[in-house]
Amino acid sequence: MNASEFQSSRKFVQTAFGRIAYVERGNGPVALFAHALPLCGYQWRYALDEVSSMRTCVAPDLMGLGYSEIPARQDISYESQARMLAALLDARSIRQVDLIGNDTGGGVSQIFLALYPERVRSLTLTNCEVHDLWPNAMLQQFYAALKAGLVGEALKNITRDPSSAAQLAATYENPESLTKEALEVYFGPFVDSEQRREQLKGFSEAERNRDQLVAAAKGLRTSQIPAQVLWGDADTAFDTSASIDWLNRNLGGLRKVTTIPRAKLFWPEEHPRLLTVLLKEFWSGLD
Repeated sequence: MNASEFQSSRKFVQTAFGRIAYVERGNGPVALFAHALPLCGYQWRYALDEVSSMRTCVAPDLMGLGYSEIPARQDISYESQARMLAALLDARSIRQVDLIGNDTGGGVSQIFLALYPERVRSLTLTNCEVHDLWPNAMLQQFYAALKAGLVGEALKNITRDPSSAAQLAATYENPESLTKEALEVYFGPFVDSEQRREQLKGFSEAERNRDQLVAAAKGLRTSQIPAQVLWGDADTAFDTSASIDWLNRNLGGLRKVTTIPRAKLFWPEEHPRLLTVLLKEFWSGLD
């Protein structure tokens, strides 16, 4: 699915949190894809193409990112994001999902599982926040830049000067795969809207989001919902060994852990075929 097809496929649903943007594709049981910060649902475009024959794939834009339209002072903490996803499912009359998350979307997915275990058929976590093991020094600098408004300005400028996207290189194994077309889809909403850039600062509240994730730990431990972890081992944002160790000990329904050599934080976008093969294998044992 190219950028034009993705953009033309976008729908909106009205919720108590605002107008939430999403793309839906496929047939069968629903799979809900929660994207990374500072990306949007476009991150999953290739995966949607690959698994739409066996799942109805729903890829929303988290609040404060992408094309979702929310009130100026809307809370965008992880718990609020999880409740927004539940409201989106309610509005679409979707009872249960296979949940897939990357980065911030993975942190939100853990809280969603703890809050709404009856709505999760299976959970797939890729590189993401885990309990109290974050932020590391690199992320602390990122959150400081978010709070200062520097990230919003940088994202605005990236669409005008793609060469400035070099700062995203640490999150991609092959930074050249981040095309001008993709940059425009991801960061176009920040170009003309100061309010959008201001809302982005809400993601700087790392301690609050970490506390919410820690509070979700009890629900993760008692969960028996089938779960898998797919982790790129070259990630510099999250500690691979400590994160996997914690999930092994505390994610009650964990059935499988797969590490992916040389893959970085946003590997699900770079290696969609690998992601979808692993998803199909996992789901085939559940259907």
